[in-house]
Amino acid sequence: MQLRPSARLLASAGAVLLAATLSSCGFDYATDRVYTPTAGVNDRDAQVDVLNAVVVADREGEGAFVASFANNDPHDALTVESLAGAGESPVTATDFQPIEVPAGGLVNLADDGGVVVTGDFGPGSFVTVTLGFDNGEEAEMSIPVVAPCNEFEGLAPTPSSGSSSDAYECDAEAPVTAEH
Repeated sequence: MQLRPSARLLASAGAVLLAATLSSCGFDYATDRVYTPTAGVNDRDAQVDVLNAVVVADREGEGAFVASFANNDPHDALTVESLAGAGESPVTATDFQPIEVPAGGLVNLADDGGVVVTGDFGPGSFVTVTLGFDNGEEAEMSIPVVAPCNEFEGLAPTPSSGSSSDAYECDAEAPVTAEH
């Protein structure tokens, strides 16, 4: 006696396979997308990636531009030649020195205290800056201005003017305690 699967059994098996295929996530999985859980912003459109860019400011009008630069060229070093305000963000980099990013390397500006910038901004605002590279590429970014609290503590520039009384102070949150 030859056993033949019934049409109903074949249809059920086909429906299960089809449902599994059609209900899958498809393309552009969320786990395949670049995600950086941080306050800073990233720009990956140029040969040099600008990662976690922020301005750390403990007072109105003065802060430190902090970011990491990752050179995607494995053969040639590239240089960040300029940092300037763009659009309606009058931001000026004081004493900007070109930053060489080695071939296939990374430079973190937080290691050296960042680039001091001045302008019309304070913690909680956004500024637009344009970074110019020696290969002719530019990266224009709208970056947040953060207070020197938590992971940004110690990154604000040393005050050049004003008193310490106008400096932003981080409010410590009261610890959560369980009441019995």
